[in-house]
Amino acid sequence: MYKILTLNNISVSGLERLPRDRYEIASEITNPDAVLLRSFKMHDWPVPASLKAIGRAGAGVNNIPVPQMTAKGICVFNAPGANANAVKELVIAGMLLAARNICTAWDYTRNLQGTDAELSKQVESGKKQFVGFELPNRTLGVIGLGAIGVKVANAARALGMRVIGYDPHITVSNAWQLSSQVEQVLSVNEMAAQADFITLHVPLNNDTRHLIGAQFIKNCRPGLTVLNFSREGVVDEEALFEALQAGKLKSYVCDFPTSRLKDHPRVIMLPHLGASTVEAEDNCAIMVADQVRDYLENGVIHNSVNFPEMAMPRNGGPRLAIVNANVPHMIERISNAISTAGINILDMLNKSRGEVACTLVDTDGPVSETVVAQIAEVQGVLSVRVL
Repeated sequence: MYKILTLNNISVSGLERLPRDRYEIASEITNPDAVLLRSFKMHDWPVPASLKAIGRAGAGVNNIPVPQMTAKGICVFNAPGANANAVKELVIAGMLLAARNICTAWDYTRNLQGTDAELSKQVESGKKQFVGFELPNRTLGVIGLGAIGVKVANAARALGMRVIGYDPHITVSNAWQLSSQVEQVLSVNEMAAQADFITLHVPLNNDTRHLIGAQFIKNCRPGLTVLNFSREGVVDEEALFEALQAGKLKSYVCDFPTSRLKDHPRVIMLPHLGASTVEAEDNCAIMVADQVRDYLENGVIHNSVNFPEMAMPRNGGPRLAIVNANVPHMIERISNAISTAGINILDMLNKSRGEVACTLVDTDGPVSETVVAQIAEVQGVLSVRVL
């Protein structure tokens, strides 16, 4: 029986992927094999020795101390692309809100007073201050062409926009899905000089922190609208505020409210709604539950942020799943411990990612606790499981 601890509310659609005859699932449970979460911050969370996997029902993993989990041999999964359509729709909505000045026009209308006839006069005299523009032939710059960025780029093309994209690390799979009419630029500064809108779809790390900052704004076309449904830290709020005050930026639309900007007349701040649809929550939960289950039961790894991709068909017998430091002679030492016990290896897969490596070994007979203990004692081995 596997034990699953939920640190946030996880969609029932995902939890149903874990059969109750094999999985015990609760928000309070001791010695869990895996954790499922959404936004719970794990940085100060005491990690139980039993933990083997963490499943984040979403794309970003900033709330998880991934390096520390890697050092403990704990696989961290996310759900890339599961919420892509939800975020895409919100980005398109954000562009329309900004282009047509809808939020300020709505506030204006809600504060009107008088009879219907008086309201009609006020509307006719006041609407000219909310004149906007249409999206076709405007230029959208997309920074980050992952699952979300590709959908945003393609949707903007369908609306008649010119789309330029920047992503030095785009995958072959995402490149195949991207419209051939999306133009490539070689730097964010090159994009800044051409775009009417910029939308960000990148993780927050040392390379992307304050990606939209003073230098970027210096190079941008006047009247730019910045859309940030990525992470708060990819935008330098101080530089952005100064640009809004100076009129260099038309507006800022984001999903991360701050006290300084939330009341600014040209800022639209939403309460982190990017993935807040029933469909996205279901999709994320299903994806991450399936991945955690496959790892616990078969040692298979898909969509891990810290472990290598691993997939090997079962051969019918016991399987060893080993996590170890990525150092020389590990396979040799693991194989010696198995063969010394007179156990034949039917199949083996070893892959590495950075400082960690994983090994799957299918055998033709039972693997004793003695053999498991011998492998666990090898210097550099982080965990050993018999599946």
